[in-house]
Amino acid sequence: MILRQAEARDAAEISAFWAPMIRDTIITFSTEEKTAADVAAMIEQRGAAFIVAELDGQVVGFATFGTFRNGPGYRHSAELTIILSDQARGKGVGRSLIAALEEAARGQGIHVLVSGVSAENSGAVAFHNACGFVETGRMPEVGRKFGRWHDLVLMQKTV
Repeated sequence: MILRQAEARDAAEISAFWAPMIRDTIITFSTEEKTAADVAAMIEQRGAAFIVAELDGQVVGFATFGTFRNGPGYRHSAELTIILSDQARGKGVGRSLIAALEEAARGQGIHVLVSGVSAENSGAVAFHNACGFVETGRMPEVGRKFGRWHDLVLMQKTV
């Protein structure tokens, strides 16, 4: 496995495994699929805060962080996103990406990483727990997708 900073050339591969997750799952409450152009813009904006994992020359996952909340009082906190393709699951890719993202966060003066996880995604809650994140809140029925209300689990880790 290779971990590295994302480049614009990775955008199409990332979009290819991220868009179906947006479209077909409750992993994210978002309903707007990310195009390759959207991903390329995010990579450009986030720089070292956007890391990809490669297996056999193929991008199979990414982790990134961005603004948690607006305002200078929140500048040392960031919200993370981690997405893995099906072929990356169960191979340590996610843990490796989180570790690399934590290092990048520390390098940018981030003190706390926050993750919002769908309560229905018990695997993601367990994954974050295994990576040292703790549940700090539950927000009932704040997301709506597939005609249903969904709860959000807030998790955080001091890095």
